[in-house]
Amino acid sequence: LCVLTLVCYGASYTPGYVGLAVCELVFAALMLLAWGCRLPPRVPQIHWGWTDFIRCIIGSLLFLITSLIVIIGHRDGAGIAAGVFGLLAGILLGYDAYITLPTRQGHAAAATGVYWED
Repeated sequence: LCVLTLVCYGASYTPGYVGLAVCELVFAALMLLAWGCRLPPRVPQIHWGWTDFIRCIIGSLLFLITSLIVIIGHRDGAGIAAGVFGLLAGILLGYDAYITLPTRQGHAAAATGVYWED
């Protein structure tokens, strides 16, 4: 959705909102790269759950605010499409933030390697 929003903002009459889609796309790609390279176990100083949560919250709020501004203020087709895709991206990022909330994650008991038999 970030790529679709980026293309639509670029095609609209006011391409000034392209920066938001580019920044969120870069942040999402960096987080995907970090998880793909298995960086969280190697860098335990960073709390990766909160980092992803904060990225999702900031992206969700910015997408929702700018999309509402674009939908209310612009009348060209590409701008309205960008606003709709931005609203969808904001809603999905909000849902992602809800899922990745670290305090909502359950903690499992640590494995001790000892199994009791009856």
